[in-house]
Amino acid sequence: MVKKKTILLFAIIIISYAKCLCAGEFHALENKDVKILFEPKLEWAAKEVAGIYPEIKIALEDTFGWDLNLRPSVLLIKDRNRFQNLILNPLTVAFAVPKSNLIIVDYTKMTLHPFTIENTLKHELCHLLLHHHINGHILPRWLDEGVCQWASDGIADIIMDQKRSYLNKAASRGTFIQLNALQKGFPQEKESVLLAYEESKSFVAHIISRFGKEGLLKVLEQMKKGVSVDAAIRKALSTPLGVLEREWHQSIRKKTTWFTLLSYYLYEILFALMALLSIFAFIKIMIKKRAYMQEDPEDSLFS
Repeated sequence: MVKKKTILLFAIIIISYAKCLCAGEFHALENKDVKILFEPKLEWAAKEVAGIYPEIKIALEDTFGWDLNLRPSVLLIKDRNRFQNLILNPLTVAFAVPKSNLIIVDYTKMTLHPFTIENTLKHELCHLLLHHHINGHILPRWLDEGVCQWASDGIADIIMDQKRSYLNKAASRGTFIQLNALQKGFPQEKESVLLAYEESKSFVAHIISRFGKEGLLKVLEQMKKGVSVDAAIRKALSTPLGVLEREWHQSIRKKTTWFTLLSYYLYEILFALMALLSIFAFIKIMIKKRAYMQEDPEDSLFS
């Protein structure tokens, strides 16, 4: 079902993309490295993207040791409704279409913490880099997203809820989403999709903490040769994926303390306390008023 939705979405994106270009709704700014399409009011943003693109490209090539020998198109959209028509999840702020070497950005969200156009562009370009060197059929969604979050300082495709950790909650309840359930895509429900992004980032971070950056790159190199993720992890890290996943679950549980759980429910706790204080204050006022009326019934009669 997810695959069918993805194919349909891809078709919608390409059709909408072609219509917009034919209608002349977007202006273009291009050089030998990148082509930027933008709505008229975003010319300054297009120039910014053109200016920072070479540095981002070099940084990614240095990180992975792979050449990014492609010329992507970056579509900057200022109309939130138009962007919403292209996505499955309303939390999405940008996404990549590897088959077309296309990056689409909702520029209205680029001023929201923690997003910047630089980190967002780096994240989406990382997706294009991975798919350029690794067959998309063997690249699991969790690894694709986890690696790109790591490479772009934790930035994801979606607006992450910074107030709470769904991963800590899952650890306390034992309700992790298994990685094999995140092979082809992520769930669409808000809490589940946020957990999927957190898990992807956390698992890649776990690999790096145990085997270093070199360990992660060895896994990717194996996959570049056409090896499945299970075989790549076994060959590169001498550890089965299932064992590594269980170790990661245990490490998350150990880090999850009562304090972190309380911090997760902090807003609910504060709201409940304020409600109780309000009720207490109301009862106190009523008790005082009743006591006053009992002490001076005549005054209360004519008040």
